[in-house]
Amino acid sequence: MRCGALCVHLPPRIHLDLYTEDQSGEVQRLLDLGATRVEWSQRPADADYVIMADPEGNRFCVIDTAGRGES
Repeated sequence: MRCGALCVHLPPRIHLDLYTEDQSGEVQRLLDLGATRVEWSQRPADADYVIMADPEGNRFCVIDTAGRGES
């Protein structure tokens, strides 16, 4: 279906958070599978997450758990 200028983009209904002890390795694996990084100007410099999108544009975060203690 084509709707031209009348289309409204709705945000995804879900957001996944993926937790890993090897964030850089997991991000690279996901990039190799077709995901892309999403840049966000308000992301804190010390954030423990990387925002990514799958090939269909669904966003998700890869969260670094290395160094977190069990509570």
